[in-house]
Amino acid sequence: MIMTSIYEAIKEDKANQSYTNAGIEPLYQVSERAKVLLIGQAPGIKAQNKQKLFQDPSGDRLREWLGVDEEFFYESGQIAILPMDFYFPGKGKSGDLPPRKGQADKWHPQLLKEMPGIKLTLLIGKAAQDYYLADKKTLTDRVADYQDYLPDYFPLPHPSPRNNIWLSRHPWFAEELLPDLQNHLTKIFGKNL
Repeated sequence: MIMTSIYEAIKEDKANQSYTNAGIEPLYQVSERAKVLLIGQAPGIKAQNKQKLFQDPSGDRLREWLGVDEEFFYESGQIAILPMDFYFPGKGKSGDLPPRKGQADKWHPQLLKEMPGIKLTLLIGKAAQDYYLADKKTLTDRVADYQDYLPDYFPLPHPSPRNNIWLSRHPWFAEELLPDLQNHLTKIFGKNL
């Protein structure tokens, strides 16, 4: 059970001891059957308390973007979620603190090795994009130029309600990009979502 041993190693990691000592579990969703991987920032405090990623208004919007329901998102085994940090990093002045450095370096490669069927990785937000993409573009430019990153990556803004202004300023996102994203996912999952 390699997945279980990685989970235990994350909990035992010295960098995560304060969470483990407080009884807080690392939060991510993996499956050997996964076809699509979502890489986001870090769990928010609500996600950490519920022990479920994207179980909030951001998640509702994200599932709408993907064209999937909650059951498929969490129960199908076809969608994996790896945050850049598996724990809530704390509150900052204008929202949550950024993911702690080093967590993705240490754990993503090990977990990705156990998910050989990933066909598309959705990079949600700037932290994930900065880590996985080799360019220096802005989030807006990456999302607008999403076809440059296919077939491996598909950059997206964070679905948070805090991004309502961004979404209203970029109507092409809903009109052009989301239908194309859903077409890609329909092909990958082999069914109409």
